[in-house]
Amino acid sequence: MSTLADRIHDALPQTQCTRCGYPDCKAYALAIAEDQVPINQCPPGGAEGVAILARLTGRTALPLNPDHGVEGPMTVAVIDEAWCIGCTLCIKACPTDAILGSNKVMHTVIESACTGCDLCLPVCPVDCIEMVPISGEKTGWAAWSDVLATQARQRYESRQIRLVVEEREHAERQEAKAAMKLADLETHTHRALDQDKEMARKRAIIEAALAKAKARKAN
Repeated sequence: MSTLADRIHDALPQTQCTRCGYPDCKAYALAIAEDQVPINQCPPGGAEGVAILARLTGRTALPLNPDHGVEGPMTVAVIDEAWCIGCTLCIKACPTDAILGSNKVMHTVIESACTGCDLCLPVCPVDCIEMVPISGEKTGWAAWSDVLATQARQRYESRQIRLVVEEREHAERQEAKAAMKLADLETHTHRALDQDKEMARKRAIIEAALAKAKARKAN
C-alpha cells in the first residue's frame, strides 16, 4: 500500500525545479506528508496542483506562495548555438538529461524531455539559454500532463541511478590509481635527497587519497 508521501509524490508535476525549496519533488512530497511545509509551494502545479494536494492531505487549499514563483505556461529551454561555448554546466544542472553535448562541443536541448525547470539558466556563463513558452495561454497542470510528468520522473530517476554508477566507477578508478602508486612508491622517490622523508610524505598523501576513494565508493 502506498504511503501518503507516495501519493503526494505521484500528484506532483515532476519538473524537479527545486522552486519549492527542496532538492526534488520526492523530498517536497515527504516534507508535506510529515506536515513540515505548506502545500502551496509548487508553481509548476499551479492552483490545480494545490487543490489536488489539499484533497490528498485534508488541508485547506491556499493561493500559491509567491516567494516560490508564480503559475505560468509550460516552457522549454532553447540554446543559442552560436553563443554556446560547450562548458557542459547546463548538462550537469539538467535534472532529466534533456541537454545533449560534451566539453567544447555545442549543446542542444531535447525539447520533449525538457521540464522547463530553469535550472540551466543560472549556470550558463554566457547567457545563451532562453526559456520559451510553448503552451499558449494554458498554465499549471493545464499546460502540463500526467504523461509528461511520468516521463520526467522516469528520466530524473534514471539520471540519479546513472550519477551513482558514475561516482562509484570514478571512485574505483581513483582507488586503483592510488593503490598502484602506493605499491610503487620507492620508484617514484628514488631521486629525493631525503628519500625516507619524501617517501613518508608521499605515503601519507596517497593513503589519504586511497581512504577518500574507498569512502566515496562505500557511500
